[in-house]
Amino acid sequence: MQSELPWFKLEDVVEDIVDRRGVTPLKLGGDFTSMGHRVVSAKLVKGGRVQLDADEARFVDERLYRKWMRTPLRRGDVIMTSEAPLGEVAFLGEDVDWVLGQRLFAIRPQAGRLHGRFLYYALQSDKVRADILGRASGTTVQGIRQAELRLVQVPVPEFHKQVEISELLGVLDDRIDLLREANITLESIAQALFKSWFVDFEPVRAKAEDREPEGMDAATAALFPAHFEESALGLIPKGWSYRPAEQLFDVGIGKTPPRKEPQWFSEGDGDVRWLSIKDMGDEGAIASRSSEFLSHEAVSKFNVRIVPSRTVLVSFKLTVGRLSITDGPMCTNEAIAHFKARGDSPPFTYLYCYLKAFDFRTLGSTSSIADATNSKAVKALPVLVPSRELVAAFHSAVNALFERMYVQKVHWRTLEDLRGTLLPGLISGKLRLADAHSRLEEATA
Repeated sequence: MQSELPWFKLEDVVEDIVDRRGVTPLKLGGDFTSMGHRVVSAKLVKGGRVQLDADEARFVDERLYRKWMRTPLRRGDVIMTSEAPLGEVAFLGEDVDWVLGQRLFAIRPQAGRLHGRFLYYALQSDKVRADILGRASGTTVQGIRQAELRLVQVPVPEFHKQVEISELLGVLDDRIDLLREANITLESIAQALFKSWFVDFEPVRAKAEDREPEGMDAATAALFPAHFEESALGLIPKGWSYRPAEQLFDVGIGKTPPRKEPQWFSEGDGDVRWLSIKDMGDEGAIASRSSEFLSHEAVSKFNVRIVPSRTVLVSFKLTVGRLSITDGPMCTNEAIAHFKARGDSPPFTYLYCYLKAFDFRTLGSTSSIADATNSKAVKALPVLVPSRELVAAFHSAVNALFERMYVQKVHWRTLEDLRGTLLPGLISGKLRLADAHSRLEEATA
């Protein structure tokens, strides 16, 4: 077993820490441009990466870029959120011309002393995170100032060992990313077919123009009508209709037991998974994990509904329209609705793709201070209903894609579990690299 590694304060092993704390915020109306240098906000830093597609793109011109970024970001830097939430990190694998938003640090390690990707992993280890949280201030929102961040201690083994550790953990991250991207691709294929059939009505338009629908056999083409008719929500294929969601599914709302009674909540796998909107954002299309659990006693006492696998979930408060599909029994908080299937319900594949394409702004907002709608509007949400045979044909065409997504999500989570096991041992020096390599080979064989 390796011995404990030497630890140093960040200020002793970094070249620079850049932030914009205390600097005049960018003005929504005047400072942003349609192109130029991308502004990276704290909410884009999550899941170990900067997710540029997680919010509307904002840019500033060259003048503001030079004003705000006295030190341009470059390959090897580590970005870290200073608050709300505190301690989310991302590693830069290339030079970028981004502008840091507020509540972000860019940490530049000393060349040859501290490897950037090793620092990225070290900042995620329990001991370092505990140090960061211990130096944070604030009651409602915890944050850390640069002066305190400089005092945070990190392990600093020999540089070549940092590189080896980073490369090993990097292999895991790269494989996880490949699985994540593969699932996004599979979902986009299913969504493209749904859009063609049930949003753009391409087969119906083809038949109305006396053309053969493309990309399908004659039996499937025969399931589409050749004419349109008016509906309360506009022109739709003849014979189709809109029905309220509650007529097609058991639409229910989650619950939260009293927060002042912590005995109802846990982080243990023996209890019931309890999803939040943040969990849905982290999980993507297939929801398999939750950051919190409810005890079985809490579920019973507060009559919290547990929904089965392949149930579609949709958020309708704060973040409206976030979607996930369950991979087993779980429950949610009161900001999330579930569409539990009945015997005559359309399959989850159709509902998920329909809601993914649905404009939730049409439900209206019921709050003056936040983006939200209400359970009544969710239950009345109009669902387009084609013929049962056509919905079945769609399910048959895309179900294999969703099942593949489920399989890949399991593999993805297995690799994340391995990463979570290897990271603390490698960062602390208690796990030998040879042993870590062996466990990696077993998991990826």
